[in-house]
Amino acid sequence: MDFMRDSSRNQRRFRIFNVIDDFNREALGMDIAVSLPAGRVTRYLDNLTEYHGYPLTIRVVNGPEFNGITINYIQAGSPYQNGYIERFNRTYRTEVLDLYLFNNLEQARKVTEEWLTIYNTERPHEALNNM
Repeated sequence: MDFMRDSSRNQRRFRIFNVIDDFNREALGMDIAVSLPAGRVTRYLDNLTEYHGYPLTIRVVNGPEFNGITINYIQAGSPYQNGYIERFNRTYRTEVLDLYLFNNLEQARKVTEEWLTIYNTERPHEALNNM
């Protein structure tokens, strides 16, 4: 899991919460909002677990405790310890955030959802034998 930030055309800042599966490189979800407090993040993760199940471990830079899940914190200033999400973030920034000037959050969500579908279903991953 990791967070990113950007701003819309009218300079309104928003945050993106990204969740990927390190094993199969699938992007499980992305939540976009002006504010992403702990309660919203927890609810979003609960919604993801309804479809994907609960993980054994979550890898994050920092964050709150989650019930029954081991938190695998990376060292501050060591993004290479969370390389999959960092690469995903770079790809998302290059292919979405740097290409669009969003008018509002709804537009950012729509473009992101379309990109996410392509990312998960049409993009081959070299590390997975181009599957």
